[in-house]
Amino acid sequence: MLSVYEGFFSGGARIVHSDVVRGLAEGGQSHQVLSIHGEVHREATRQRMEDDPCYRALTAAAVGVTSLGRTAGLVDGALAANVFSGPDLAETARSMAAADVILSLKEQPLALLNQAGLPRRPVVVCLHRSDPENQGPALAELRAAVADGTVAACVCCAESTRDAYETAGIPRELLHVIPNGVDLLRFRPDPAARAALRASLGIPGPAPVTAFAARYAPMKNVPLLLRAARVWLAREPQGHVLMCGAGMTPGNPALRADIESAFGADRHLADRIRLLGVRGDMEAVYAAADVVALTSVSGEAAPLCLIEGMMCGAVPVTTDVGDSAGIVRGHGFVTPPDPEAVARAWTAAVAGRAGLAPALAASRERFSRTRMIAAYAALLDAVHTRAARLPEPL
Repeated sequence: MLSVYEGFFSGGARIVHSDVVRGLAEGGQSHQVLSIHGEVHREATRQRMEDDPCYRALTAAAVGVTSLGRTAGLVDGALAANVFSGPDLAETARSMAAADVILSLKEQPLALLNQAGLPRRPVVVCLHRSDPENQGPALAELRAAVADGTVAACVCCAESTRDAYETAGIPRELLHVIPNGVDLLRFRPDPAARAALRASLGIPGPAPVTAFAARYAPMKNVPLLLRAARVWLAREPQGHVLMCGAGMTPGNPALRADIESAFGADRHLADRIRLLGVRGDMEAVYAAADVVALTSVSGEAAPLCLIEGMMCGAVPVTTDVGDSAGIVRGHGFVTPPDPEAVARAWTAAVAGRAGLAPALAASRERFSRTRMIAAYAALLDAVHTRAARLPEPL
C-alpha cells in the first residue's frame, strides 16, 4: 500500500490517516507514505515534515516516508499550484509501481495521481470533510479520477461526508462510511495527567477548564469561540480556556487581533486564555479539561477533537456541523452559533460532567481505533482482490 499525502501539517485528517496506516502495518500489511510537500507554511506556522508528530509516529513504526521535497504556502485557502516537474513524476512513478493499492489522503493528492504516464493502480480516496465544493479544484480532480476508472472506493469518515459527496456527483456505490476512531489506551480519563498539566499551567485543581483544539482557519470560527469565552470567563472567575493547534500562538497576529476584537474593554479576562499551539500530548490536555469545545461553521465531518476529548472525560459542546450532533448525542451539548448559548452550554457541561461520565464510559467501544482499522483493512483487501482478478491490459 502507498499513501499519498499533500503534506505533513497539523489537522485531524492527517492524524486519523497516519493512525490507520500504523494500525494496518501492525496488522501485517506493507505500507509506504509519499508526501508531495516536505514543508508547508499555513496557519501562521512553518510546518516541516520531519517535525510533525504524524511523521515521527509513522517512522517509529517502521513505515517508510519519502517526500517530493516541495515547499508550499496557502494561496486563497489552498496550497500552491499543482504543477509537477519531471523528477516529481519520476519519483511518484517509482513509489506507485511498488504498490498494489494507493490511498489518497483527501482528494488533493489526485492532482498528482491523475498525471498522465503514471502506473495505473486502484486508488482509494479518504474523505474527511462535509463541503466538497469548498475544496478548490480538488473536487474536479476527484470527478476526473472517478470518470477515468482510477478510483476504486472512497472512505467517508462520516455519514455527512457520504451525503455531501453523493450530492456532488460521486456514485454512492463508491462511498463507504468508516467512522473515525481513537486509541482508547491513550485517550482515557487520567487524574495524574490532569493534575500534572494543570500544575504546569498554574491552573488550580478545582478550576473549570474548556479546551479548544483546532487549527487557525475560517471554518473553525475562532471569533465565535473567543466571544463565548469572554461571556463564560466573566461568569466563571476561576475558569480557563486552553487553545491548541497550528496558529494558536501569541505569534499569530490574526489571532491577537481576534482576541482584541472579542474582549474589548474586558481584555483582562483574556489573561485566562492559554495559547498552547501544536501539542504532542493532547491526551493530557483533554484529561485536564472539563469541556471540549467546537465552534465550526462548516467543513467538519467527524471532528477528532470531540471524540478524543470525550474519551478523556471532557464533555463535548459543539455547533451542529457534519456528524457532530450525532457524535455527542447523549454525551454533551449542541448549540447554535451564538456566544451566549455556547457559554451557557459550557457552564452546563461543567456542572453535569460527573453525571455524564457513565454515558461517556459506555460509549468507548463505539469510538475504538481497533474497529476503525479492521474496517479499513477489510475494504482494502476487497479492493486488492478485485484488482487482482482484472485481466491485464493488452
